[in-house]
Amino acid sequence: MKSDHIKNILKLLVFSVTAVAPFSVFAHAIMVKSQPEQNAIIATSPQKIDVWFNDKVGSEYKAVAVIDSKGNRVDNKDVQQEMLDSSHLYCTVPNLAPDTYTVRYRVVSIDTHIVTGKFQFTIKP
Repeated sequence: MKSDHIKNILKLLVFSVTAVAPFSVFAHAIMVKSQPEQNAIIATSPQKIDVWFNDKVGSEYKAVAVIDSKGNRVDNKDVQQEMLDSSHLYCTVPNLAPDTYTVRYRVVSIDTHIVTGKFQFTIKP
């Protein structure tokens, strides 16, 4: 009987700890910042495109692509992950002409799910 009481207390303890554990452990990565910023209108071409997430992302299957308004990929296809901040990806771009560009990204979240998204920026001289 004492054994059952201890088991019930342990079950309650385990349930309590998992119930109050941070939910971010189970969440997908979310883009929280970019450079250029989402929907920015800038005067000159950036040298690189930066994307930051709310948590670390995996180093496998990462992708950042910059697409012009005609559907052509225009980045240098050199996506990198910041060595000291694994929530930060970037790629370089050549000198971009005035246009609206779409940045597409794909990462593996800490919960092992693949997350994709996109944002735009415009270059107007």
